[in-house]
Amino acid sequence: MRVGVCYYPEHWPESMWEDDARRMKALGIEQVRIAEFAWSRMEPTPGEYDWAWLDRAVDVLGAAGLKVVMCTPTATPPKWLIDRHPEILPVGADGRPRAFGSRRHYDFSSPAYFEASQRICTAVAERYGKHPAVAFWQTDNEFGCHHTVVSYSQAALTRFREWLKARYQTIQALNEAWGTVFWSMEYRSFDEIDAPVATVTEAHPSHRLDYRRFASDEVARYNRMQVEIIRAHSPGRPVAHNFMQLFTEFDHYKVAADLDIATWDSYPLGALEEQWFAPEIKARWLRSGHPDFASFNHDVYRGMSKLPFWVMEQQPGPVNWAMWNPAPLPGMVRLWSWEAFAHGAGCVSYFRWRQAPFAQEQMHAGLNTPDNRLDVGGNEASQVVDEIRTVLAANADANASIRSKVALVYDYEAKWLFEIHPQGADFHYPRFAFEYYSALRALGLDVDVVPADASFDGYSLIVVPPLPVVPDDFGARLAASGAQVVFGPRTGSKTRELQIPANLPPGALTSVLPARVWRVESMRPNVTEAVALAEAGSTGGLARHWRDFIDSDSAGALDVRARFADGHPAYVRGGAFHYFASLFDDALTVRLFDRIAREAGLTTRALGDSVRISRRGALTYVFNYGADPYTLDNVADDAFVVGSRKVAPQGVSIYRS
Repeated sequence: MRVGVCYYPEHWPESMWEDDARRMKALGIEQVRIAEFAWSRMEPTPGEYDWAWLDRAVDVLGAAGLKVVMCTPTATPPKWLIDRHPEILPVGADGRPRAFGSRRHYDFSSPAYFEASQRICTAVAERYGKHPAVAFWQTDNEFGCHHTVVSYSQAALTRFREWLKARYQTIQALNEAWGTVFWSMEYRSFDEIDAPVATVTEAHPSHRLDYRRFASDEVARYNRMQVEIIRAHSPGRPVAHNFMQLFTEFDHYKVAADLDIATWDSYPLGALEEQWFAPEIKARWLRSGHPDFASFNHDVYRGMSKLPFWVMEQQPGPVNWAMWNPAPLPGMVRLWSWEAFAHGAGCVSYFRWRQAPFAQEQMHAGLNTPDNRLDVGGNEASQVVDEIRTVLAANADANASIRSKVALVYDYEAKWLFEIHPQGADFHYPRFAFEYYSALRALGLDVDVVPADASFDGYSLIVVPPLPVVPDDFGARLAASGAQVVFGPRTGSKTRELQIPANLPPGALTSVLPARVWRVESMRPNVTEAVALAEAGSTGGLARHWRDFIDSDSAGALDVRARFADGHPAYVRGGAFHYFASLFDDALTVRLFDRIAREAGLTTRALGDSVRISRRGALTYVFNYGADPYTLDNVADDAFVVGSRKVAPQGVSIYRS
C-alpha cells in the first residue's frame, strides 16, 4: 500500500522542482507519474529532441527518493506532426476531421501516427529505460477518452476491410453471417464494404457490431506496440495503462492482457453527475459519490491486472469537466483512498500535485492550491499515509489477495450489442451490471468482476447481467463450478453474428436451463409491471425496462419462483440455475440475491445503501457514505487498527477479522 501523485514539471519553473520533490517525500508520497502530455517539449521540432529538462526533472525526483512512473506522450501529438500528416486526425460520424487544439486528436488506424508513435516511444524508452529512478511505465493516457475509439477515416476503413477478410476469409461467409440478403445488401468483395455510418436509416447491426469489435482491436494493437518497445528497452519494469471509470468503448480485457498493471482514474463526483443516475440520487450523493461506484471500478480493474491494480488518478477536490462540480465532503478523499486499498490496490495516486492556474484544467483541484499551499485533499492524503504505516505495522499482509466467493460476469461486447440493438431506448448494459453489483454489495458480499471466459472454480455464486452472446462452453463451465448461477434477461439471446439462436433464447444455455423465450417487450421508463413471489408471505416488487416471455411448456419443467401480474413467469429456477425475465426494482433484486446467496451457503448482512464492508487479507474495512454514524456490533474494541466500532459519517474503520 502506497500513495503517489501526478506531476507536470514542464508546467512550473525549474526553481520549484526541488522543493516540490522534498515536500512530496515529506508528505509520504512514494511514486510520481510524469510526462504523459509532454511530446512538444521532448521533440519541439521534427527529429530534434530536447531531453535536458526532463533529465533534470527525473534526477530531482530520484534524488528525493521518489520512484518515477514514466509515460509515453502519445495522447497529445504536437502541432508540427499534425501539420505534416493531417491524416492522423480522427474522423467523426459526420465525416469531418476532429481538429488540433486539445488532446487525443489521433486515429488508432493511421499508419503515419503508428509510425510516429513507434519513434517517440522508442526514443523515450531508450533514454529512460534503465534510469535508476524510473521504476514503472504508463502507455499513452486514457485510451478512447472524448469518444476517440471509433474513427471513420479512410485508414480505418482500409484496416476494417483487412480485419473482415481475416475474420470471415470469404465474402460469401460474411454475407451469410451478417444476413445481407436482407434489404439487398449482399457484397461481391470486401472492397465494397464501407463504414457503417451516414446511412439513410439504421445501418446493418452485424456490420456495426463488427466495426466496434474492429475499433476495439485497434486500441489493443496500438497499446501492444508501445508495450513491446518499453519491454525491449526497460526490462523488468512493470508497464501500466490508466483506464477510465465505467468506460466500455473497447475491450479492456484484451488491452490489459499485454500489461502488468491495470490502473484507472477515479473521479466519483464527476462520474455521478455524468452517469445515468436519477436526479434525486445525484442530489443525495452529491459530495460523496455513489457508495458502489468506485468499488465497482476497483473490482473491474483488479480482475484484469496481473500485479495489484492502481488508482492512477484519484480525485482530490472539485473537478472541472462535469456539468456541475461540487467539492467533496470532508473525509471523502481519505475514504476513497482506503476503499481502493480495501479492494486490493497497490497504489493510490492523486491527480495532481498542484492545481494549474492556466488552460483547460485550471478549475481542477490538486493536493496543493495554485499558490502552493496544501489543500484539503493534501491533508487527507497525509492522514492516509500515516494510517498506512499503522496498518502495515500491525498487519504485514494487510493487502494480501483473497478470492471472493461471488463472481459477476462483465462483458464489453454486451454493451456494444445492446447499444446497436437496444429494442428499448433505455436498455443500458453498464447500468444493469452496476445495479446487480450494488445489490450484492448491499448484502455485505465481496465480489470479483470477471470476463465470460474466466475460470469459475471456487465460486459459490455467479451472477450474469444480461449477456446476449455467450461462449460455446459457458453453460458447461458454469455447471462444473457447482455454484448457484443467476442469469439476467436477454442472456443467450443472440449468436456471435448477432442473429436470434435457432432454438430461441437462451440459446446454448438451454443445455443447463431448458427455458424457451418466445417473445420479448421493452417498457417505457414510466411503466412497470407487478411481480409476485411464489414463496408464501414474501413481498413482491416491480419489473422495469424489459420482459422476456418464457414459454409455459418449458416453464413447466422449472421451478417458477415469481410471476408477472398476467401470469407469465418472471423468475424461474432449474437446479442451480436461476433466470430473471426482467430487471427488477432495487429492493426486489436485493431480496432475490439474498435468498440465492443463502442457498449458495453464503452469509449475508443487510447494510442498506450507505455503509459498505470489504475484506482483504486479515482485515475488514468499513466505509460510511451516509449522514449518520454507523455502529458495528460483535467486534471487540481491541480489534480495531483504524477507527472504532462507531463509524462516523464519511468515516473509515479497519479491524482484524
